[in-house]
Amino acid sequence: MPVKRTKRIFTLFAWKDALYRISSPSYDIIVNEIKHQRYVLENYIRKHPAFKTSLTPLPLLSKAPPIAEVMSDAALVTNVGPMAGVAGAIAHAGVTAACRDGADEAIIENGGDIYLTSTREILVGLYSGGGKLTNALAFLVKPDAMPLALCSSSSHMGHSGSFGNCDLATVTAKNGALADAAATLVCNSVKSKGDIEIVLERTITIPGILGVLIIKDDHIGMIGELPELVKNADPEIKSKITHDPVWIL
Repeated sequence: MPVKRTKRIFTLFAWKDALYRISSPSYDIIVNEIKHQRYVLENYIRKHPAFKTSLTPLPLLSKAPPIAEVMSDAALVTNVGPMAGVAGAIAHAGVTAACRDGADEAIIENGGDIYLTSTREILVGLYSGGGKLTNALAFLVKPDAMPLALCSSSSHMGHSGSFGNCDLATVTAKNGALADAAATLVCNSVKSKGDIEIVLERTITIPGILGVLIIKDDHIGMIGELPELVKNADPEIKSKITHDPVWIL
């Protein structure tokens, strides 16, 4: 049976070095929360510059703000730098603010890192950048699975550096920073299709991780609790991917 797609209106919001796609009746609340969290985080980084550049976990300063704490916690369990969780952490904060405002739906996407909640199902396309699976699959996220972080990383897309050679790594969790950091870990760890199984098995043992999907050279691996995988053939998928202006699809 074909999946009925519900039309949603997304608004682009650019702030500093990030571009967000947002769908929510509490759009203004979300925008204000994103600005606030960025302001708080930037102030903390001025006091602790290594927080921005470290590729491994590092101790927090005393009285670190909550957003730095959740990013640091995610870094500790995934053994990556704290900034690996920034997009997921901010999206999570924005959706939480919308829910406090009484919104029945809030979707925030930033470069493949998504936090969402809704009373309706949401279709999330998977874009791997090339190959037979590039635009073939999507996740159908049901209301009872939300709120949910669904964060992705790729060795071939985006401006962030990668130590792996992975077409797409997608991780689900209730914690946005954790899903984002774990997606970075998975992407860094996959260098060939032979790595898929061991990386899946290792990542799913991280406390808080619900599910993991990996695409490498038209091979796909999945483990844990993931939304239903369905066919996708959205001709506009590339136009729906947010990215830094310096990166060209």
